[in-house]
Amino acid sequence: MGELGKAVDPIMTEFLLKDASPEFQEAVLYQIKMGGKRIRPALTVASCLAAGGNIQDSLHAAAAVELAHNYSLILDDIIDHSELRRGLPTVWKKYGISTAILVAVHYRETISQVLNHTQDPKLFNEILAETIKLLTDGERLDILFEQAGRSDEPYILENRYRKVTLEDYLKMIERKTAKLIETSCVFGALSAHADKNIVDALKQYGYNLGMAFQIGDDIIDIFGVEEKTGKKVGGDIKEHKLGNIVVLLAVEELESSEKEQVLSVLRKDDVSWEEVSHVIKLISKTSARQKAEKLKKEYVDKAVNALEVLPRGKYRDILLELASFIEKRDF
Repeated sequence: MGELGKAVDPIMTEFLLKDASPEFQEAVLYQIKMGGKRIRPALTVASCLAAGGNIQDSLHAAAAVELAHNYSLILDDIIDHSELRRGLPTVWKKYGISTAILVAVHYRETISQVLNHTQDPKLFNEILAETIKLLTDGERLDILFEQAGRSDEPYILENRYRKVTLEDYLKMIERKTAKLIETSCVFGALSAHADKNIVDALKQYGYNLGMAFQIGDDIIDIFGVEEKTGKKVGGDIKEHKLGNIVVLLAVEELESSEKEQVLSVLRKDDVSWEEVSHVIKLISKTSARQKAEKLKKEYVDKAVNALEVLPRGKYRDILLELASFIEKRDF
């Protein structure tokens, strides 16, 4: 999958440099040069091949979804004040907030230019525009689920969720994470000119894979091993996030006094790492992790079942193996 994903790098570079002033080019390329797993473009290429297409037909669509992903990361890092990504300074930290915003706008317009080289530019642009709107709304909900912080942002303060339900959480992650992964697979099927039943199958595969992926991320945030993940566990707690499936399920299960302890930490303006460790100990007393793992497996199983209509072959097997990896990954 990594090799399939890297195939989009030359296309991203070519289009990002187009119309970029010489002194702006380093900043424009910085985000994609930071690396990344390239899972989304790999899914586009693999879906195209699994649907009977060829690599060349899918590369521009694959590049567009990876640009969309990185576009969202640049903005996420500004919104969350994140200074590091993949062990390197984030775009805003390295070049400044104003420049990072301009880089993000450059990415968004580059996406449209790249999609003009797909089989049906109007359709592909329409799908990805809707996807980015939903992704943006998912990010909005994720912020509103935070229990503290952003005291200088009136909209957040007026609309913040004091209680988050499982239904709220699933709506947030389907928009923030699952939709772009779904679109990645749909783009692959459309690039192969696949029949509607194949497009629908890959759409269902991508959606369910994306839901499982985000639930897995949430579990790793609370119970991961720092040596494997490269970041401190409990970051979501320190960032006041009630929109983490493990935290959410634990709050539902804990007795009132311990539930209040968790919520009081999430609602503090400044959360210490000692308090994060205390909250993780309380969460560990519940069955939240087991429930989250069960929910993740249900989504993985749905993703696997969706592939039944695809012809058997190497690339269908790769998609199946990816689903298995997402079910078991711990980094």
